[in-house]
Amino acid sequence: MNNGPTINLLRSLFVIFGAFLGNEIGFYFWNASKLGICGGVVFGLSVVLADRLLKGFTLRMFSCATFGLLLGFIASRLLLGSEMLKQNDPNVRWLVGLGVHATFSYLGMMLAVRSNRDEFAIIIPFVRFRAEREPEVPVLVDSNIILDGRLPELVATGFLRGSFVVPSFVLDELQVLADSSDSAKRDKGRIALARLQEMQRNPALNLTIHEGTVDTFGAVDTKLVQLAKILNARLLSNDGNLCSIARLQGITALNLNELNKALRPALSVGDDVELSLTREGRDAHQAVGYLGDGTMIVVNHARPLLGKVTTVTVSSVLQTSSGRLFFAELKAAA
Repeated sequence: MNNGPTINLLRSLFVIFGAFLGNEIGFYFWNASKLGICGGVVFGLSVVLADRLLKGFTLRMFSCATFGLLLGFIASRLLLGSEMLKQNDPNVRWLVGLGVHATFSYLGMMLAVRSNRDEFAIIIPFVRFRAEREPEVPVLVDSNIILDGRLPELVATGFLRGSFVVPSFVLDELQVLADSSDSAKRDKGRIALARLQEMQRNPALNLTIHEGTVDTFGAVDTKLVQLAKILNARLLSNDGNLCSIARLQGITALNLNELNKALRPALSVGDDVELSLTREGRDAHQAVGYLGDGTMIVVNHARPLLGKVTTVTVSSVLQTSSGRLFFAELKAAA
C-alpha cells in the first residue's frame, strides 16, 4: 500500500505540534516564544529523524528486543546479587553495576533479535508462535475477465483467492460498451455489468471498486499496469500482450487462457477418448466433437453417429496456429 503521503502528513503535524509545545514552554519559563518555537521545531525534527533511522525496525524486532532486555536485566541482577563487590567503594560498585547492566542488556537484546520462534519455544516451554501470515496481495481485474464470466467458478474451486479490485476506469470501459450503438457490443456490455453485480453479491468473492485516479490520458492497459504497481497487486487478464508488458515491469500477471492451456489433457496418439459428436466435419464421412476444455477432435467415418456419444482412438495430431487439432478413428469393438 502506498502510504507515503499519509506518513509525511503525520510527520509534518508532529513538527508543528513540537513548535506549538516549544512556544508554550518558552513563553512560560523564559518569556521567549521565538526561542521556544525554534527549540520545539528542532525537537520535532529530531524525532522524525530518529523515526527515519528506525525505518527497518519492526514491531516484532521491538518485542524481541524488549524480551532480551528483560533477560539481560535478570542475568545482571543475579550476578550483582552475589555481593562480589560488597567490600569495594560505593562509587566503584555503582560503576561496575552500570557496566554489568548495560553489557547484559545489550547482549540479551542482540541475541533475542537474531533468534527465531523455535528458539523462543525452547526458552519458554509449551509456548509456540504461529507463523506470520503472508500479507494478502490484491488481484486487479481487467474488463475481459468480467466479460469472460469464469471468475466465480474459478474462485469456488479454491485455486485463486484474495481480494479482487475492479478499477473505476474499467467500469467506465464497460459502461461505454453497454451504451454502444452496435447491438452486439451493447448486449455484451450489459451482460458484463450484470455479471459484475452478481460478483459483488457473491459472498465468496471479496470484490471492491477502486476509485483512485491514475494517468487520466493513458490507455486502459497503461492505467492497469500503473495501478498494479501502486497497489502492489497481481493482474488478472486474458490479454496476452498486457500480461507480457506487466511481467516485464515486475508485476505478477495471471492469464486465464494460459491456465486453460496448461490444464488441457495431454492427449497422444493411441489414447481412447469418450466423445460427443456435435457437428459435421469438412469431409463427407467426418464428425466433430469437443472436449470439456474446447479441444476439437475430428473423427473419421463417424458421420452416422452424429449427435451420439462414442469412444474414439486418437490417430494423429496436427499443430496449427490456433493450437493442436486431433484426428481420431472409431474405437474398434473388442
